[in-house]
Amino acid sequence: MLLVPLMRLRLVWLSLMLAVWGAAPANAQGYQVQTWPARKAVPDVALKDLLGQIWSLKSLKGRAVLLNFWASWCEPCLAEMPSLQAVAQRLGPDKLVVLAVNFKQSRAAIDQFVQKTAVQLTVLPDPQGDLARQWGVKTFPTTVMIGVDGRVKAVLTGELDWTSQEADKLLTTLF
Repeated sequence: MLLVPLMRLRLVWLSLMLAVWGAAPANAQGYQVQTWPARKAVPDVALKDLLGQIWSLKSLKGRAVLLNFWASWCEPCLAEMPSLQAVAQRLGPDKLVVLAVNFKQSRAAIDQFVQKTAVQLTVLPDPQGDLARQWGVKTFPTTVMIGVDGRVKAVLTGELDWTSQEADKLLTTLF
């Protein structure tokens, strides 16, 4: 007779645990969008890509820029990378430039990642994390969204599918 109340208690406990530890709410986003403080200076990018070309935000004025901070050990970064590449290809380099800033990894690790995944984005090694520090990046991935006017429109932390309708709404603010 005591078994039935214990089984009910166990079911109630399991239900509570599933509610607490279960899936995130359906409307939860995997990212957050923040505005860039109006009075905060915008650091310039001055890094060499894997081919030795120096990239600067000043030279990209007139094109929208996604400055994406990532690392190969970051699962959300890896999940996001194909959609970043897809949006870059869809919009074209005359309209949108995606600069993939690798955080504190060796050139060998970056080269291995690029070969393994066939990433075609412009990869900028940040071996000491100096650029990430200048931009205040503490979470990966983080994408700084820079408009055609050279102004930072938003900073997105977390993973986003850049081919989604949400991304399209964010991207329209850049043009």
